[in-house]
Amino acid sequence: MELIWNLVFEICDLFVIWFLEFICILELGSWSLNKLVNILWFTWKDRKNPLAGGAEVVSGELAKRLAKRGHKVIILTAGFAGAKHEEKTGGYRVVRVGNRWSVYLAAFIYYKRHLQGWADIVIDEINTIPFFAKYFVKEKNILVCYQLCREIWFHQMFFPLNLLGYVIEPFYLWLLKDRTVITESRSTKLDLIKHGFSKTKIQVISVGTEFPRAKKINIKGKFKNPTLLYLGTLRSMKRPDQTIKAFEIAKNKIPALQLVIAGQGKGLYSRFVNFMVKNSAFADSISLLGRISNKKKVTILRESHLLLATSVKEGWGLTVTEAASQGTPAVVYDVDGLRDAVLHNKTGLVCRKNNPNTMAENIVKILKDKKLYNRLRKNAWKESKNVNFGRSCKEFMRIIKLIS
Repeated sequence: MELIWNLVFEICDLFVIWFLEFICILELGSWSLNKLVNILWFTWKDRKNPLAGGAEVVSGELAKRLAKRGHKVIILTAGFAGAKHEEKTGGYRVVRVGNRWSVYLAAFIYYKRHLQGWADIVIDEINTIPFFAKYFVKEKNILVCYQLCREIWFHQMFFPLNLLGYVIEPFYLWLLKDRTVITESRSTKLDLIKHGFSKTKIQVISVGTEFPRAKKINIKGKFKNPTLLYLGTLRSMKRPDQTIKAFEIAKNKIPALQLVIAGQGKGLYSRFVNFMVKNSAFADSISLLGRISNKKKVTILRESHLLLATSVKEGWGLTVTEAASQGTPAVVYDVDGLRDAVLHNKTGLVCRKNNPNTMAENIVKILKDKKLYNRLRKNAWKESKNVNFGRSCKEFMRIIKLIS
């Protein structure tokens, strides 16, 4: 019976994807053919940046799909060690100037010298600090904002820049509040409204995963021992240290419990996480994998029993959706982005208190109740079909059409 239902869900999934693509062609196809546009995208990180995360996956996938439809896309971004100044990837151009700190001035200069007047639409991506494109480009321009910083300032920056950033963020948002904004979650939309943006000018689009959704889910494909997964960079705002603490608490109740940490980082905090792992009473039950390939990521997501997410704030919990697409539910903190990605008690659990003790309670609750676990993982997998880049591209193109 389970095989029959899996076949039915697979057919439904294929139909939904086909239908979205058909609608996209039906609504936008003639417009795309008659009015191909040039899109210039300002952002401080591209997909190949060592610090790239979920936001860069979304931007990169959108750029790739826009280019596939015939539009010309240039991503103007910061350089990093070993990076090419310019390259073509996924059908779109990436131009790297300056570094993490100088990219804002360097991008302004490069635009004035080489790209002024080229674009039909300019996108100013707010990822910590905006480029303030509205003040120096003459082309039509919009904002892409996956999340506001707010408390993240105190996790990502050093004093006094963290305090300065926190204080001036509302001011520079006020300067940009007349812009149309594309974002990825209801939480970020509410955040923007609090800072003066008109709700009618905020457009929420879907996100997606960069790899195919599992065709079927099978409990036999999981690790032999119950396994928790942390997937992401080792940064303070992601709080992997709290994931480790939650694991240690839960392991006292489930002795066979394992933890896999997949991600890399640099600096003091990353060293702190490595120190925690090495000095944990359960160090032999923790695997620290570093950065992994997409192929390995899919395997780990599919074989793990639960994904844990303890971030301070997210635009959208993309790793949650990735895990769900492989039949793995999540336990997450009740914060922006994560509460959007998890339907509480349907596709996973959202902690009522954001601390390792509460997360550990939820871990034990799910893993000791097979009926609950199977319900959550099946629901997560089913819901993941509604979050895809086919839908995302359709929504993005509709907004670009209205503006251009």
